[in-house]
Amino acid sequence: MTHPADAAALPQRASAYGTRLASISVLIVDDEPGMRHFIARILGPQCKRLELAASIAEAEDWLACAQFDVIVLDNILGAERGLDWLARQRGRGFLPPVVLISAFADLETAIEAMQAGAVDMLLKPFRSNQLLNAVARSAEHMRLENENHVLRHKLRSSAESSLTSDRLTGNSPAIEAIRAAIARVAPLPSSVLLTGASGTGKEVAARMIHDLSPRAQHHFVPVNCAAMSAEMVEAELFGHVEGAFAGATNRREGLFLHAQDGTLFLDEVSGLPLSTQAKLLRVIEDHRVRPVGAEREIPVDLRLIFATNTDLEAEVAAGRFRADLFYRINIVHLHMPPLRERGDDVVALAGSFMERLSRQLGMPALDITPRIEAALRRRDWPGNVRELRNLIERALILGTFPPDLTQPDLTGPDD
Repeated sequence: MTHPADAAALPQRASAYGTRLASISVLIVDDEPGMRHFIARILGPQCKRLELAASIAEAEDWLACAQFDVIVLDNILGAERGLDWLARQRGRGFLPPVVLISAFADLETAIEAMQAGAVDMLLKPFRSNQLLNAVARSAEHMRLENENHVLRHKLRSSAESSLTSDRLTGNSPAIEAIRAAIARVAPLPSSVLLTGASGTGKEVAARMIHDLSPRAQHHFVPVNCAAMSAEMVEAELFGHVEGAFAGATNRREGLFLHAQDGTLFLDEVSGLPLSTQAKLLRVIEDHRVRPVGAEREIPVDLRLIFATNTDLEAEVAAGRFRADLFYRINIVHLHMPPLRERGDDVVALAGSFMERLSRQLGMPALDITPRIEAALRRRDWPGNVRELRNLIERALILGTFPPDLTQPDLTGPDD
């Protein structure tokens, strides 16, 4: 059933597939020991993690305690077909991409495999390069699907994420204290709650925590909870199965799974409905998510960062936010200072925005004179860093600063 000549070629093939498979985990489900170990010998040196299941019961045990990137599934498993099990699992919840292996090459089996949700199908006997290619394609299929979904959410929050550069600009004592706190908490697994008025740079701080953490090589997934409707927020966060509700024509993995091994940033967490807050609490405590309409829970391993511009203690007192959830997320609390309390940081930020935005817009930078610097310091900045960025962009487009920044002030320095 197999090709012994493949064994000699395995070391040479390792370099060709290593970069594509080195970061993935694979579950092999096959009741034939010879085939099971042959596949393991091919994939084992290539993958981050490889587990073996000799039966459907063992496969379900593995799926209950671990997350896999690809499943290699035999179609004949004792008295049961792998396709029947696959179809049932797809209806109950989520499975990763499945490569089906079969001894029969009839069209009916191929169509049934596609309908059950298999991403690829191999006919026995197959060569090692065919298996490696099928697993690599399946992992890439899931990676692209995840990245596309994450990208849509990143685009929605692009205005938020472009408040400053990738780091917090300025040298005021308030921002230096935030930097020091981020450096201390980033390597730890603890959840973080960021508070502060809108536009103070909470997402920038969250990205810094992620970038300085051991999870930096994985996704940072920002989610604006207030921007999602109450009807769809659970489906977006936890995912849903096909037919879970009207319009759910396909299954979809939620943002918790898209952030697997990385960081999920829940901005404006106070905007979540109470029912969703209860489910979020369970995820935090159990490290498992249940997609809408699914029977099976899925293990997740990720870091959670929360943010809000409201007083959560007041929300708890008003009955709009769960007290148990508040205590669970309020482990490390960082308060982002408003711009008016950051002294000369406003001038440094203005210069940073001017340099970056002039390059992006292809327009010459405007001179920030001492008079304008003084006017920037005097402003109250109710919109904080976001308001300053918008002011600089508008000045570049119009070719001049607004009159209240350029007119003389009796208490400020002149040009």
